[in-house]
Amino acid sequence: MFSYLEHILESQDREEVNRITANVENCRKTLQSLGYADFTFEDFFALFLEQLESVLQGNEASISHDELIQSSRDQSVSNYVVMFFRFVTSGEIRKRSEFFEPFILGLTNATVEQFCKSSVEPMGEESDHVHITALSDALGVPIRVVYLDRSSCDTTGGVSVNHHDFIPATGGLPSATTSGGSETSKPFITLLYRPGHYDILYPK
Repeated sequence: MFSYLEHILESQDREEVNRITANVENCRKTLQSLGYADFTFEDFFALFLEQLESVLQGNEASISHDELIQSSRDQSVSNYVVMFFRFVTSGEIRKRSEFFEPFILGLTNATVEQFCKSSVEPMGEESDHVHITALSDALGVPIRVVYLDRSSCDTTGGVSVNHHDFIPATGGLPSATTSGGSETSKPFITLLYRPGHYDILYPK
């Protein structure tokens, strides 16, 4: 969330804001079509859109970079945005349950619905490959996850960094690539994965 809003604050890319707003509206319709009552998710959606609007400069509610940091540290804001992401992710997984079901069965014996109720929607549950794929596809935002593991170390003691790019599905065909994809879909959000946690990485 912070990395994305920071990108909008720095780029002032109104076209991207319009695009993501349309995707958020589609996510809202997905939840409604799945039988979710508006009151269960509406506040979370409204707060995210409020945050998105605030990083665009030139209106009364505009905020600075320091204010973005402060609001992101405010639990009443960050928890609501996390819940927004959780609902978006759950909606995408349920909507495309046939695609996600084999991956979910590989992780657990739960059905898609059980998985969403126990591992996606509740606060405190960790996110993995399935969650990130669904979130990236739903919002149309490419994400790079960088990780270090035993294969990162060569025999001379050097360290190489592995990464996995989550490129949003186009034309309904899900895709994730380790090669980086095309320049147009190059992720501007880069996260370092550590067990139980993701940190934002900034390119030098």
